[in-house]
Amino acid sequence: MTTPTPYPFATGARSSGVLLHITSLPGPNGMGDFGPDAYRFVDWLQACGQRVWQLLPTTPIGPGDSPYQGVSAFAGSQWMVAFEPMVTKGWMTAPDAASIGFDALRVDYGRVLPWREQQLRLAYAGFVEKADAADQKALAAWTKLHKDWLEDYALFMAIRAPRGGQPWWDWPRELAERQPKALAKARKDMAQEIAFWCFVQWCFDEQIRALKAYANSKGVSIVGDLPIFIAHDSADCWSHPDLYYLDDNFQTTVVAGVPPDDLGPNGQRWGNPLYRWDLMAKDGYAWWTARVKRALSHADIFRIDHFRGFAGYWEIPASSPTAKEGQWLPGPGIALFSAIEKALGKLPIIAEDLGLITPDVIELRDGCGFPGMKIAQFGFGGDGAHEFLPHNWPVDCVAYTGTHDNDTAKGWWANANPRERQFAGSYLACHEGDVHWAMIRACSNSVARMVVFPLQDVLGLGSEHRFNIPGVLGGNWGWRFSWDMLGAEPTRVLGLISAASGRAPIKLLGL
Repeated sequence: MTTPTPYPFATGARSSGVLLHITSLPGPNGMGDFGPDAYRFVDWLQACGQRVWQLLPTTPIGPGDSPYQGVSAFAGSQWMVAFEPMVTKGWMTAPDAASIGFDALRVDYGRVLPWREQQLRLAYAGFVEKADAADQKALAAWTKLHKDWLEDYALFMAIRAPRGGQPWWDWPRELAERQPKALAKARKDMAQEIAFWCFVQWCFDEQIRALKAYANSKGVSIVGDLPIFIAHDSADCWSHPDLYYLDDNFQTTVVAGVPPDDLGPNGQRWGNPLYRWDLMAKDGYAWWTARVKRALSHADIFRIDHFRGFAGYWEIPASSPTAKEGQWLPGPGIALFSAIEKALGKLPIIAEDLGLITPDVIELRDGCGFPGMKIAQFGFGGDGAHEFLPHNWPVDCVAYTGTHDNDTAKGWWANANPRERQFAGSYLACHEGDVHWAMIRACSNSVARMVVFPLQDVLGLGSEHRFNIPGVLGGNWGWRFSWDMLGAEPTRVLGLISAASGRAPIKLLGL
């Protein structure tokens, strides 16, 4: 089978796919990774005619185990690195995770992460001792190729490791200020630790690229996810503090978020540092161009989170405990994307245009030629003219039953108010038992060029299987599925719906 067009919107092809984060995959080592189960999932996608696998950010996780608050915008999550390739190379023996008894259906980050890091360190020791010349040369070449971000990231992690995750602004002043002599000494003293983190990133890169190549060979495109902001306690902020609004002690003076709306009277105070767009513009948005280039090395398409922030963003004083106080300020607008496109070519971006969307956001999205997002669950709070009802969707959009931030379709039905449930039941011609298939069918039969469904909806699971509840700390990001959940019936029905709506080969209908 030929490799799919990386950007389906360029050809007008109709497609459908599944949203599932890597960590949610089955596997023996405490959480999903790039091991055999990831390849098996690609095979399943192909079997039921799906052409898209959408992931959440594959960058390192941060506070609350969130993939949207990672310590680097360029590095890959070390926790996704599979052990099987390193066992095959002879760098480590197969770990005995069974003796620990990790939960097969939930990631216990507190237990899993220290154990996985221990295994990675064993693998690195094995690499140092046993790697052949070809692998040593490959690592050296890769390290040199990615030095622009890798040097700072690896040093950041090396300094951070013995300090128990202490934030960088609390490090010795000479390190926080990146004084050249202090950095040179740290590189010398921590050379082995730096080499370890480079090794882990090389393994991540090799594995995610191999998985992407396999998916493409099966007719499946990978959709990645790019958070708009970076974390304050990150290698990015430490290495380029001038690009953010920080005071002399490296504390944020203003932070990101959104103002009060229907979702909350206090708004959302995310706390991320805000970009100095004026300074970024001076070098043609080089940092952003490098970041997008890196993202496209791991995915065919990527969703860019909080797209409205590029048109206008909500600036909150760092002293404010809520998002009530703040002001709208203009973002970089089309100048940013024009600069990136000039360097990289046509950008295969999905704009996450949810929330308070004003005319300037629509103008920027359409001016860039990016499809926006539609969420079926949102459509039943008004009348037949509601923009999120499938019959009102435009062709150039990506439609979802719900996203990782929403309840499952069945959970939504159970928690909807009586009016919404009655409207949905009438519109979708469904009841509690089949609302998930009715939503999937409505999305698939719409004119939207791409539709994506969380795996929980394909499996008809309830609220207890929800992946994330925004604004709630703890208990998120841990859901996993097992292969016995993914039986013949979900595979058959998803394939039939996709084929009947022109999103999968007609042969799946038995014709």
